[in-house]
Amino acid sequence: MLGLKSTINIIDNSGALIAEVVNVLKAKSVPGVATVGDEVTVVIQKARPIPQNSNINPNSPAAANKIRRGDLRRALIVRTKQPIRRPDGRYVRFDDNAGVLLNAKKELLGTRIGGVVAQELRAKGWGKIVSVAPKVV
Repeated sequence: MLGLKSTINIIDNSGALIAEVVNVLKAKSVPGVATVGDEVTVVIQKARPIPQNSNINPNSPAAANKIRRGDLRRALIVRTKQPIRRPDGRYVRFDDNAGVLLNAKKELLGTRIGGVVAQELRAKGWGKIVSVAPKVV
């Protein structure tokens, strides 16, 4: 369960590493608290450095996709430390809170996901993200 000021690891290859939750957008259970499959607004706290000698025109669309520290983006929660109860009675919890960045069309911003994601994403309509993930638990 993630609320305001929670930090999450970004596990896609968009360039962001750590982000801080500033707003919960689609919390269906408890308002203001996000769990697996919920959208949140995040501020990028730590990102991979952008090389200065890259031959990218600053006005091109490729330059717009560069993630910088302080950017405000949307993210989807894919793992939480809080245990998730499955319908068969099992509980699943992960070692960290993690998410992936989304664009305005609610599509994955990166092209890869670098870790496991929860199975509950498929039931909540995020099948594309589940298909890109290397492992689903």
